[in-house]
Amino acid sequence: MNRFIQRSAQSELIDEPGIPFSDWEVCLNELNTVNTFLGGHKITIEGVKLLLNELPAGKRISICEIGCGGGDNLKAIQKANKKNIPIQFTGIDINKACTDFAAGNCKKLNAGFICSDYRKVEFNEKPDIIFNSLFCHHFTNDQLVDMLRWMKNNSVKGFFINDLQRHPFAYHSIRILTKIFSRSYLVKNDGPISVLRGFRKNEWMQLLERAGITKYSIYWRWAFRYLVVVKNE
Repeated sequence: MNRFIQRSAQSELIDEPGIPFSDWEVCLNELNTVNTFLGGHKITIEGVKLLLNELPAGKRISICEIGCGGGDNLKAIQKANKKNIPIQFTGIDINKACTDFAAGNCKKLNAGFICSDYRKVEFNEKPDIIFNSLFCHHFTNDQLVDMLRWMKNNSVKGFFINDLQRHPFAYHSIRILTKIFSRSYLVKNDGPISVLRGFRKNEWMQLLERAGITKYSIYWRWAFRYLVVVKNE
């Protein structure tokens, strides 16, 4: 069967326990490089801008990333914050290696990191924006429906998702690029699988509708990603 017809159920190495911190460091640094040069951070910044619109000068905002990894998305948002809007960042990740790495990586940010399953986190005050990047493809469709509901119910302004399009060109390209340039066995193994676990636009539409979300925007962005944006009314 054509492997691109439906999402793969193949597991990724980074979802397995027991990975040494040193291996995580190499992996997280490489993922930041990929997001920087292939436009992933740019898409994340666009998602924030689409939800914020115009804010009164000096108004504090709060942004939470679930599946925050090494915190590089939060750093990219702060770097793009040319108006110096006060931002309180929260990063949530179930993997302690990631939150430990992120805490050191984001020392210059007003940021806190929580090692937990995102579903178990209870906010004293809901974040204005919740988002995730390269996170959703790790989950089954049923799990994603629950995640979409959680993100909508726990955000004030809304949420966005930045994740991969399942496409043959993306799959073969990442196989070649990681084979040549990557030093991380995690990236080499998981990169192509991530694409096979990615999405097509109609699948996002079906997931959102299953979650009871009828108003949304879906944008295709280079390199083979979808930006899904939901504004709370």
